[in-house]
Amino acid sequence: MDVTTAVVSFAAVVALLTLTPGLDTALILRTSLLSGRRPAWGVVLGIQAGTLTWGLATAAGLSALLAASQLAYEILRWAGVAYLVWMGARMIWDARRRPEQAPEPVAAQSFTAAFRRGLLTNLLNPKVGAFYVAMLPQFMPDDVAPALMGLALAGVHAVEGVVWSGVLVAFATLMGGFLRTPRVRRLLDRVTGVVVIGFGVQLAVHAGR
Repeated sequence: MDVTTAVVSFAAVVALLTLTPGLDTALILRTSLLSGRRPAWGVVLGIQAGTLTWGLATAAGLSALLAASQLAYEILRWAGVAYLVWMGARMIWDARRRPEQAPEPVAAQSFTAAFRRGLLTNLLNPKVGAFYVAMLPQFMPDDVAPALMGLALAGVHAVEGVVWSGVLVAFATLMGGFLRTPRVRRLLDRVTGVVVIGFGVQLAVHAGR
């Protein structure tokens, strides 16, 4: 397999993964609707920074530790579970505290905080690492340095993620006038919180790799 074939084939595989609604989609939409475009892009870039990190770590052999060591995998898995459950519970709690009828300005959230949330959400999900460990070796040409190829493939994944995230942010911006009403924002926080906790529970109960 040459480099071009590897990149095109990998792009097709991860395109399906990118378009499938999941935790990233929920976080991006929620942040865009409740905090605005700039924090939403912070989450997007944080998620994609995590993708690049996983790609480089896999190519360098670091992620193979997750596949070889049950203890390392379990530590990362339970850290991810705790983070997701905490984040989802925080969203639900914030929705309870939000006034029902008061005017709702866009909630303040810094770009840095949003970036950190996206990055941690990605890095603390061992299933992302497991995906890269399983998939990347199949798209590694023999005559290319593994670290460079891994970073290139993860870059393809990140670019597709940024493009799709741009569509999500644009949609949220277009619908923002309606979706930022107090009642809808409370509902959105609760629904997103439940979804995030659901992903945490799913990560907790699916121990297999």
